[in-house]
Amino acid sequence: MSRGYTASMLLLALLVQNAAAFYLPGVAPMDFRKKDLIGLKVNKLSSIKNQLPYEYYSLPYCRPEKIVQSAENLGEVLRGDRIENSLYQIQMRVDEQCKILCRIEALTTAQAKAFRAKVDDDYRVNMILDNLPVAMVKMRKDESANTLVKTYERGFPVGFKASLEGQTEVKFFLHNHLRFTILYHKDAQTDLARIVGFEVEPFSVKHEYEAPWDKNSPVLNTCNPGRMIYVTHNLPPQPVAEGTEVIFSYDVKFVASDIRWASRWDTYLMMMDDQIHWFSVINSVMIVLFLSGMVAMIMMRTLHRDITKYNQLESGEDAQEETGWKLVHGDVFRPPTNASMLSTIVGSGVQIFGMTVVTMIFALLGFLSPANRGGLMTAMLMMFVFMGLFAGYFSARLYKSFRGEEWKKTTLRTALLFPGSCFVIFFALNLLIWGQKSSGAVPFGTLFALCFLWFGISVPLVFVGSYFGYKKTAPEDPVRTNKIPRQIPEQPWYMNPVFSCLVGGVLPFGAVFIELFFILTSMWLHQFYYLFGFLALVFVILIITCAEITIVLCYFQLCSEDYHWWWRAYFTSGSSALYLFAYSAFYFYSKLDITKTVPMLMYFGYMLMASIAFFALTGTMGFYACLIFVRKIYSAVKID
Repeated sequence: MSRGYTASMLLLALLVQNAAAFYLPGVAPMDFRKKDLIGLKVNKLSSIKNQLPYEYYSLPYCRPEKIVQSAENLGEVLRGDRIENSLYQIQMRVDEQCKILCRIEALTTAQAKAFRAKVDDDYRVNMILDNLPVAMVKMRKDESANTLVKTYERGFPVGFKASLEGQTEVKFFLHNHLRFTILYHKDAQTDLARIVGFEVEPFSVKHEYEAPWDKNSPVLNTCNPGRMIYVTHNLPPQPVAEGTEVIFSYDVKFVASDIRWASRWDTYLMMMDDQIHWFSVINSVMIVLFLSGMVAMIMMRTLHRDITKYNQLESGEDAQEETGWKLVHGDVFRPPTNASMLSTIVGSGVQIFGMTVVTMIFALLGFLSPANRGGLMTAMLMMFVFMGLFAGYFSARLYKSFRGEEWKKTTLRTALLFPGSCFVIFFALNLLIWGQKSSGAVPFGTLFALCFLWFGISVPLVFVGSYFGYKKTAPEDPVRTNKIPRQIPEQPWYMNPVFSCLVGGVLPFGAVFIELFFILTSMWLHQFYYLFGFLALVFVILIITCAEITIVLCYFQLCSEDYHWWWRAYFTSGSSALYLFAYSAFYFYSKLDITKTVPMLMYFGYMLMASIAFFALTGTMGFYACLIFVRKIYSAVKID
């Protein structure tokens, strides 16, 4: 439904040239009149220290009589988002002071323990108003302009730990009063306005009131606009202890803003270290391009000389004995051992490559902006499923070129091996997260939907692609393969397969590791990632480096008269996944503050899945570059 709507809107935008603007479905602007009711929704509780998200109402906050969950896409559910209604009543452009939400007469032992646990793990509360996440304002110094710049910090803390004056004991305090500042942009011609900012300042205040408590119209002594008494940070804070009374309250303030609706996400996405980011990426790009250019020049000159020399030797009457890579022409296209497994992982790599390219195109077009929550993950899953067609096709084509007969077995393995490995890790982690009663645990219905996408769409598409791939005539080898395999001479130490593969993985990893830092930061420190232009550039460089380093090392291998290049071509660039996993371990110990077992297992489990996918992606890119290279050089020389 949503994909069809997206396509229709795109077509409409192309056809109607007089249209002033066009918005993606689900993120179109909402116009509000004065006193219109705006629904404030609550989202998950999140923590960079624990990483396990929890539902907002897992804590004893003020609950509506009926909790209504908002419709969530697949990506939101997998991220642990649980968007629900709340008791907060906000009317457009109507300021509120000291509005009481609810009162807990006395915290029970379980309630106090729950609040303390979340405060101790630095949990933050997330809310949504008109599709904008709530954020705390942080003024940071811009070193270049020597000015203060307003930035946003998503959510607000559940509470804080502190020791009172004259005491050494550390106590827990709860943020029970919220001051919302809602920025709006008013239309000059009409009375309509659009929300362009949603800010919050949390307070901890031990509310006092005139006894007895009047449920219908309570009068607070700590917050009373009639007496000009407002909540400040100087008031005694609200402790978290068994039997303590807690009163939740809030203020609402509307502020007119010059920010236009189209620019309302700019403050959320502002990066204070963007110059460092630019410099780092450009520096990396220049180094990699320089290396690539140098390698390409050496390869072209050396190869041109080799091919010219070999062809002159063949035409000359005093033909000398063959040397170098031409010597193994009778064995270079001999099918490798475990040809079926190689075809399988190459097919999986093609599937991931297709998913990456198409998802990146959508991201560059703006379809996967942060405003479209869960859109990126949903797009990646759907693209992976539909790219099963290409996985089956390329896997079967390669397997047929190896003269393999068991194409059905290879196809089944292509459909099940990589997704199955990821699903086993994912399901094991999901069981652990279930045990923690976290909202990050994927519900049974979503698991069923994932299995349907896998077995109902992806697997049949792999078989369809495989049928057409195997049906097509296999490409003819440029040289004949000898019946008896040639003996491989003893190789020098630096041509050891393990050593050369590990060396080969350094350059592709070097192309991405700076961007990888920002990706890991967005994943595990809950920041927005939106630099898809940088990512596309880095991805192109990754393709070039994977291709060139694999070709160079394959050339050296063939010159050493070692014709077992098939698997080594895959592992040369694929070994960069080892460096990726090692870097993720370094990032874990240097940047994250995770101490508990389940979040730690979750981190390394998901990074293992990412590393396996990166292995298949880079390995396949290097393999196909090497295959094209070998075919080209052996078709360029004259062989009897």
